[in-house]
Amino acid sequence: MASLLAVDLGLRTGLAFYGADGRLVWYRSQHFGTRAALRRGAHGLLDNNPGVSHLVLEGGGPIAEIWAREAGRRGLSLWQIAAEDWRGRFLDPRDQQGRDRSKLTADILARRVIEWSGAPRPTSLRHDAAEAILIGLWGVLEAGWLERVPDGVLG
Repeated sequence: MASLLAVDLGLRTGLAFYGADGRLVWYRSQHFGTRAALRRGAHGLLDNNPGVSHLVLEGGGPIAEIWAREAGRRGLSLWQIAAEDWRGRFLDPRDQQGRDRSKLTADILARRVIEWSGAPRPTSLRHDAAEAILIGLWGVLEAGWLERVPDGVLG
């Protein structure tokens, strides 16, 4: 079964996993202390989720190359996007002004996606996981798994 993994890149990585029905299944923040640990972690994550058919990365550089190489080895569809791509789709222009405001808005929208999906509610939600949730929502819309943003997510 097809699924999508969204990644907010960094040594502290936000991850969000979506099923083919376009609903969020799980999300988390994970700290990889080094690039070597990240390399092992990316490999292990994809091994433990063999149904992943699509990978969406936000960001670039050497960390993105680790994920892209792993996607290539596995024949996954890969999108590498900038924050502006998903923010432009989900955030009002005024909510994109300033790092703190965009992170707060991302947190609110991510919690709505969690609720709509029926995924477990967070005890706390790190900003990298919240952003990965929205990166993943962008991905399922691009893949055509959802026709539109679910009702109630954008307000």
